[in-house]
Amino acid sequence: MTPVVVDTNILVRLATGDNPGEHRAVLAALATRPWQVLATVLLETEWVLRSVYGYSPEQFVAFIEWLQGHPQVTLAQAEMVKAALEHHRAGLDFADALHLAQAGALTLLTLDRKLLRSAGKLGLNARSPAASSER
Repeated sequence: MTPVVVDTNILVRLATGDNPGEHRAVLAALATRPWQVLATVLLETEWVLRSVYGYSPEQFVAFIEWLQGHPQVTLAQAEMVKAALEHHRAGLDFADALHLAQAGALTLLTLDRKLLRSAGKLGLNARSPAASSER
């Protein structure tokens, strides 16, 4: 069966169960058809779960790892997402972690000092424009 791509609100209902009727509908949909989850949907899902529901990085990572293990769910760019989850677990903001994971071996140019410090501690490739122009 051809998978469907799910939106952020589907993942939020699945994670929180805050609307019982919608939660049941989402569970039924998951049982009947394979899902594909895009990295951009994960990005938005993390933001909603953190800012609206107070999810910690550990809670978000546990939810995404649960999704990864579900036989009906495929994460697009799974290796990139896995790297981003590891960076997030190590203290990076999930959006920054996803940017760095997607950049791969390329340098992420940023003015975000917190990101530069965190990436440096993790040995990830982020530089400020001033540092890049000196090289």
